[in-house]
Amino acid sequence: MNDGATRGHLIAGDEVPAASGATFESLDPATAGPIATLARGGAADVDRAVSAARTAQPGWRDVDVYERGRILQRLADLIESNADELTALEARDAGKLLPEAARDVDRAVRTWTYYAGWPTKITGTTNPADPGVFSYTLREPLGVVGAITPWNFPLVIASWKLAPALACGNAVVHKPAEEAPLSALRLAELALEAGVPAGVWNVVTGDAEAGAALAAHDDVDKVSFTGSTEVGREIQRAAAGNLKRLTLELGGKSANIVLEDADVDAALEGAMRATFRNQGQVCTAGARLVVHARHVDELADRLAERVGSIRLGRPDDPGAQMGPLVSARQRERVLALYESARCEGARTATGGGAAVVEGAPNGFFVEPTVFVDTTNAMRINREEIFGPAVAVIRVEDADEAVRVANDTRYGLAAAVWTRDASRAHKIARSLNAGTVWINNYGGLDVYSAYGGRGYSGYGYEQGPQTIEEYTTLKTVRQTL
Repeated sequence: MNDGATRGHLIAGDEVPAASGATFESLDPATAGPIATLARGGAADVDRAVSAARTAQPGWRDVDVYERGRILQRLADLIESNADELTALEARDAGKLLPEAARDVDRAVRTWTYYAGWPTKITGTTNPADPGVFSYTLREPLGVVGAITPWNFPLVIASWKLAPALACGNAVVHKPAEEAPLSALRLAELALEAGVPAGVWNVVTGDAEAGAALAAHDDVDKVSFTGSTEVGREIQRAAAGNLKRLTLELGGKSANIVLEDADVDAALEGAMRATFRNQGQVCTAGARLVVHARHVDELADRLAERVGSIRLGRPDDPGAQMGPLVSARQRERVLALYESARCEGARTATGGGAAVVEGAPNGFFVEPTVFVDTTNAMRINREEIFGPAVAVIRVEDADEAVRVANDTRYGLAAAVWTRDASRAHKIARSLNAGTVWINNYGGLDVYSAYGGRGYSGYGYEQGPQTIEEYTTLKTVRQTL
């Protein structure tokens, strides 16, 4: 896509402007310059997209399940054959380093390939009944699904939602984040090329107004949202109007526990992955590094040395190890949390401020940061940072580590590092988190369910559990 392009919504197979004529710009996070001008959607655009989806859904539901799977597999193949284009687009729009963006494209391919196999495997059951009664269940699509996706992993998280929704026979209306909407439009274009009928997959670009209209729409049967807890609450309230189903994958404040018998070298590498991948813009980031007193000083010093040497750069810089945050607003939020940590008594071991990168003076860069001497009561350890920072918390034993880890309203992920396998699995059971890693940090696969607890939301992405998220059961009874 050329800079300066103008893009409309994709509704019923056609690219159309916003009903109001309003537009907005998608900015390059590395330069703050505009990449494209997009339609700013509102209630009228959402209504048009939902109507198109409602009209198209019965035909998609009735497509032979084998053919439905073949169409989704063709889309997976098209994503793979267009990987270079999608990688460049995702890197430019979201500020991702090119290798990170390339991994995201590969994860999208895997997601679509996995769900392409599901249409032929969605089955009901034959139920026990009184003699003379034949009872069975059918698992049917919900109808129209609204997907509202974030800017940190635009292509991947869109695939997590749209692939199972379509595999189950639903039609979709996708509202991507306004900060990084471009891959959503390209993915929907590839879907049309793969054979997804017009109207089955619609994209409305815009800001919170469009998302709110989609969440509240009476003809939407389900909304799947990934984003902040605050917005998740608003969506929950809006969805109450027609009691639509929800999947909410919200924020996190995950603990990365290093016990006294841990492999410190391995834990150091894990701490780097836990917080500094994708500029720390990861829901599951292990931003609370909970370390036994035996290792806390050594690990903090070594981590600060590693983090202090991270080279910032533009996504297309082959020597860059970290790119910009997605927006000026996100940079200001992260810097405000940095300042709060200092004001509350945390010591900055490295970083702690804004950064200026040669060749990208206007980019949304911040210094990767390590805070030490922190407590769980500090704001930096209560609120999601969503930036490249970790706060080190000292503990005296495993019981205290678990108490600190669970002392949060979030429950998305956690990790524990120990050489004792038995203790590791006992601690995993004690942690209030939807995902727990042992002697590792990070890594989700399309075959396993992913979801949160508490302020981290409810419902599941990935794995066979998502088939239940996008279908409903019907019981049929016949008296013989």
